Amino acid sequence: MTEPTTDTITITAELTIPAAELSFRFSRSSGPGGQHVNRSETRVELRFDVAHSPSLTDEQRARILSRLAGYVDGGGELHIVSSATRSQADNRADTVARFQALLAAALHRRKRRVATRPTGAARRQRLEQKHRRAGIKQTRQRVGGDDGG
Repeated sequence: MTEPTTDTITITAELTIPAAELSFRFSRSSGPGGQHVNRSETRVELRFDVAHSPSLTDEQRARILSRLAGYVDGGGELHIVSSATRSQADNRADTVARFQALLAAALHRRKRRVATRPTGAARRQRLEQKHRRAGIKQTRQRVGGDDGG
């Protein structure tokens, strides 16, 4: 097992994770492929200990654990698996890229919506739609007096 060429993995401008904190496990991939698939360990599982990582702040740790709960096991370890290609190196690169994307998305702070008033044109349009709808409903009513039945 060779380590990646870079010694850190950049997640965001504020967060880089040392490659030493990631561990990789290799196993045989499933599916068709004849002898090749039975002999080569191309499936890659990336593991990252979110709960005990010294690179993360408490706020980042909590955010990742809550947003990526489906990827994190009971011990606080993040698991990402790839067996998309027949190459171990490609699958490894795929897991690292997915790791970066998942963590970046989990740490992204959503902007708070600023409440605004509807524009005058929007108000007029809403009222016109209400009048049009009322007109449609008026045409559905019974014409004439009360028939009683």
